[in-house]
Amino acid sequence: MILVHAFPIDHHMWDACAGQIIKRANMQGLDTFALWAPDMPGAGDGPIPAVADSGRIAADGAYTDALDLMTDAYASLLRRAGYRKAVWVGLSMGGYVVMDMQRRHPDLIAGLAMCDTKASADDDTARANRLRIADECEHERTIEPVMHFARPQDGDSSIKRSDAFIKQMTAWIQAQSPEGIAWRQRMAAGRPDFGDQLAAVHAPAAVVSGECDPSSPPEQMRALAAAMTGTEVSFTQIPDCGHFSAVEHPDVVAEALVNLMSRVQRLECSERP
Repeated sequence: MILVHAFPIDHHMWDACAGQIIKRANMQGLDTFALWAPDMPGAGDGPIPAVADSGRIAADGAYTDALDLMTDAYASLLRRAGYRKAVWVGLSMGGYVVMDMQRRHPDLIAGLAMCDTKASADDDTARANRLRIADECEHERTIEPVMHFARPQDGDSSIKRSDAFIKQMTAWIQAQSPEGIAWRQRMAAGRPDFGDQLAAVHAPAAVVSGECDPSSPPEQMRALAAAMTGTEVSFTQIPDCGHFSAVEHPDVVAEALVNLMSRVQRLECSERP
């Protein structure tokens, strides 16, 4: 199982959830599986690709090949380690990687989970905002444009408004580099629309949605799940939960992911000769 993290933080957002996944998988008697949470390029310890290594650049500064290059690197990581397939889990920006994996390497997908994310490309306003943030981070060498992720907003969950969450999210964001933040924004701005990939999903799938998520609300996540017409999809809606569901309710997300892995393992077992 490969856990792909959200923006603007790194793999540490999965720490508590990963612990719960291991605990619950053992309790359910699942076959042992590897659990990875690698950093994206430009996140945490992930090196920041040079502009020359990021592929084509659109006129507005978006990196139109960067997501594909990153997805191919994830695929190569899996293959080099000797695995045939994985259950791919993406939260927010991580979901873009999962959808691109479905588009570019469907043979590597044993199961997939989309958590508080979307399959659509940015509209013109969202794309321009990403690139504005990238420019400010690079030119001013600051991470201030993304610190709002750590600050309570109207309608946020009680967890997101708690002192513990604010302190933790602040520390995670402050550990990022301005250049890494900018690279990820340019990568996300240049991604394609993945709406046509949802019906192409044939592996077991799960969709997780926080009720208080302003950017990927439950009605949008339910529509995303409904568009996966080629497979069985489990849907988990979490009360009093915002955009960072795996951080806010790691136990609930872990339960959904362990159940997904259980379905995958049963299917894999039934298909063995």
